[in-house]
Amino acid sequence: MNEGSYLYCDVSLPVPLDQPFTYSLPDTLRHRVRVGSRLMVPFGTRKLTGVILRCHDDPPGVATRDALRLIDSEPVLSAELMALGRWIAGYYCSPLGDVLRAMLPLSSEIRRGKVWSLTDSGRDAARQLLLDSSPDDPVLKILRMLEKRPLSASYLTKTMPLADKAIRALERKRFIVAEEVQVERDPLRAPSERLRVELAGGAKGPEPKLNKPERELRAFLELHPGSHNLKELEDAVKHASAAARSLARKGIVSLQPETVAMKAAIRARHELNPSQQAAFQQIHACVQAKRFHTFLLHGVTGSGKTEVYLTAIETALAEGRSALLMVPEIALTPQMAGQFFSRFGDRVAILHSAFTGVERTEQWRRIRSGVASVVVGTRSGVFAPVQNLGLIVVDEEHDGSYKQEENPRYNGRDVAIVRAQGAGACVILGSATPSLESRYNAEKGKYTLLELPGRIEARPMPHVQLIDMRQEFLETRKQETFSRKLIEALGQRVESGEQTIVLLNRRGFSSFVACRACGERVQCINCSLTLTYHKRDRRLLCHYCGYAEKVPSQCPKCSSEHIYFLGIGSERVEEELHRAFPAARIARLDRDTVTGKRQYETILQDFREGNYDMLVGTQMIAKGHDIPNVTLVGVVAADMGLGMPDFRAAERTFQLLTQVAGRAGRGSLPGIVLVQTINPEHYAVRLAAAQDYQGFYEKELNFRRMMHYPPFAAMANVLVRSEKKEMAMRMSTELGFLLNPPPEKLRVMGPAEAPVPRLKNEYRYQFLIKAASRKALNELLQKIRNFAIEHKWGATALVIDVDPLTLM
Repeated sequence: MNEGSYLYCDVSLPVPLDQPFTYSLPDTLRHRVRVGSRLMVPFGTRKLTGVILRCHDDPPGVATRDALRLIDSEPVLSAELMALGRWIAGYYCSPLGDVLRAMLPLSSEIRRGKVWSLTDSGRDAARQLLLDSSPDDPVLKILRMLEKRPLSASYLTKTMPLADKAIRALERKRFIVAEEVQVERDPLRAPSERLRVELAGGAKGPEPKLNKPERELRAFLELHPGSHNLKELEDAVKHASAAARSLARKGIVSLQPETVAMKAAIRARHELNPSQQAAFQQIHACVQAKRFHTFLLHGVTGSGKTEVYLTAIETALAEGRSALLMVPEIALTPQMAGQFFSRFGDRVAILHSAFTGVERTEQWRRIRSGVASVVVGTRSGVFAPVQNLGLIVVDEEHDGSYKQEENPRYNGRDVAIVRAQGAGACVILGSATPSLESRYNAEKGKYTLLELPGRIEARPMPHVQLIDMRQEFLETRKQETFSRKLIEALGQRVESGEQTIVLLNRRGFSSFVACRACGERVQCINCSLTLTYHKRDRRLLCHYCGYAEKVPSQCPKCSSEHIYFLGIGSERVEEELHRAFPAARIARLDRDTVTGKRQYETILQDFREGNYDMLVGTQMIAKGHDIPNVTLVGVVAADMGLGMPDFRAAERTFQLLTQVAGRAGRGSLPGIVLVQTINPEHYAVRLAAAQDYQGFYEKELNFRRMMHYPPFAAMANVLVRSEKKEMAMRMSTELGFLLNPPPEKLRVMGPAEAPVPRLKNEYRYQFLIKAASRKALNELLQKIRNFAIEHKWGATALVIDVDPLTLM
């Protein structure tokens, strides 16, 4: 057997079983397989795509099935990324198959579906029904179609009305059986607006016969050389889309995915001030030395952290290395990307979840080929196949959206540090409000602290004033959304042509709907939560599972007609501002107004260009946006998050208030911030108003130390869930017996009902585990996983969240 030829390979599959699966390699694949490539294999009745972990000649001792098809001639995951995937699987106690699937954005290349075929009993039934049933019977029609050949589910539903119902009936009777298939998607079938067409060079062979649209399109491209958007060509050439796809198959034209373009306001490049220069010099030395090191760049809002990032990336590129910038929100990506395109041009690639699968795949391939050496991405961007990585920047490193809330539950910031360590790269963690864990690591010498204490061009920090809404009520005897001072300041900004941001970190119009007669609240049928009233859509909505229903005309419990609405949301804030300032132009930015992937950019860009006077929104308006004409920020119900049953509630409130305050006064005009609260004495609110990060850090750190919360302990949240309450209670009780007494240096709290006991139709019980030793915690979590496997718990019954950011 030749070198590099193998009989077997171990494959990781995206299934709940956390183990590799061994497959035989047919002769056609033995010389071609590589670790890190994707392989299509049979798994039960399905065909799944997995990642090759090992190629070998060791017989497994059990019968094996043949692998079906190699999808990649070259590995899609490098040895470095494979090692990172294994670390994530071990650290976060997640199946390796799930981790590797999350690392690859190439799912758009594979089309999944079902193919139905007749069983033996189905063939007998077809013959019997042919005698007994009407020829128009949909069940008989499907059986007759499947007698000729197996057919896809999509074909059956497309060609026959009521096919779904008939298929379900036949499947219940076991007359038909489904095979799950995966086939490679034809790239030429992408929508016209996402393709560019140009003449292909060097076509060989005899001239093929062309129809009229094909001849017209070729003539147009000969007269107008270069690349054209296929959708735009349809105005100039009839049937251009079909003609281009046909010509591409004949090799006469080439079709390529449309390159993603991002628009944002571009700031002029400026010289680094002394604080920026001092920070940059330390980063520059580390990048040049090509050694792993982590810097915490703590700069107040408006201090010019982005310029430090850009200059550091220039250093990495000058050394022949690549750079990765991570941002926490989709809303931040266009703005950051605009800065990067202006500085680095076509070397920039964008990766975020708002793109279509085709767009993500195209960007991923640009990065992997080395064409793009500067990558801007959100959380999943940490897995970008960047070649020769020299620098990773994690902007707003404290932000909770770096933590994935579904399996694998990794933290993008922490994974970025581990990846940089493996690549010998430098890491910059940037924030105006660093997480307590990162700041503590800097204090202990694990990270190097770099500080930017003042705004660029010596601009003043905004003046922050607390407004006690309890006192406001005593003076006005009215329960109003806005204080008199905020209304006055808003009016002044409208008159002077300046802009305002108003923050309320809650969606919807009213928090819940209740009955005045009996006190009943309208709850979600799937969750133990009240439904939120959305006035524009005229419905009640659950923000967790998406369940919606009409607003009731009477109480569902006592039939009283006295229904009333309590609490406020961003939709109500917008309506009340329209009522108070009829002439003002007001926009709202929250998950209800941003339904399409480009609407973030459209609303923010219009606000930057002065098309709106006020921007109302939730936390997504609080971070990263640089809009020079904003001189006033108003915060409604600043202490809303302090009542959450979560040890990070104070930290999140402090960060949100500090960040949103930083949106004011970033231009030539000074800014003011008015913060409405009913709890002005709380240290998170008081110190955010004083913009005293050090004071908050010291006070919160003492609380964490006393309560043995991170960073003074490693922590995990273990959740047991089931659609049946009795089952969830039984499983959590069994697990409780396993965990008590807990091992030495570990503390186990629970089982107890989760703060939200029922979510998405599942009852939830949780254990909170604290450990002095990270190794001891991981060993216990692996023991819990093995216990669930041995007792044959369902695939979703156990959730392990290592380093949780929320305990809800």
